[in-house]
Amino acid sequence: MASSTDKVYEKSTAAASESQGRSSPPATNLSVVDFSLRFLVFAATLTALIVMVTSKQTELVTLPVILLQTFRSAKFQHSPAFIYFVVVMCVACAYALLTLAAAFTSIFKPFPSSKSLMLLVFFDALFAGIVSTATGAAAGVAYIGLKGNTHVGWMKICGTFDKFCRHAGSSLALALFASVLLLLLVMLSTYSLYRRSR
Repeated sequence: MASSTDKVYEKSTAAASESQGRSSPPATNLSVVDFSLRFLVFAATLTALIVMVTSKQTELVTLPVILLQTFRSAKFQHSPAFIYFVVVMCVACAYALLTLAAAFTSIFKPFPSSKSLMLLVFFDALFAGIVSTATGAAAGVAYIGLKGNTHVGWMKICGTFDKFCRHAGSSLALALFASVLLLLLVMLSTYSLYRRSR
């Protein structure tokens, strides 16, 4: 009699603990935050890519030595730093899209494995560094275009190619925003690993 009562108690306890496990929401909330941040990374990198690629501008300029007017164009292909920036934005946008799909599935499966979280921490940190280096390299070229450099005779061009410079500046701001979001994703995944290890 006592053994049958113990069995009924154990079954009811197991059912209660299982129902409590199903109703625990914190992991789902973190998954929604992760999905939102990855969507913002995707939107920021895609917009930065489009803005930079469409930044071409052609103007009539006067050549300083022979005082001859000719049409000149400013576009991202003229600078290796801008080409590197565009390539990095392409790769980062594709990465954000892939992880966005994974983050969407984790909303309905709120307990990703520790291995998956560790991979996300690694790749998020890697792409945060790559996006930051591309932004810094392109920003150095953009600053010379805005201010010039009298010591080496580099002229500023943003007075002439104002549309191109506005596009480049907006693209760089979006890339900087994306790198900050990637750092936040690293912190979020690290926090998830910390909670799991407690």
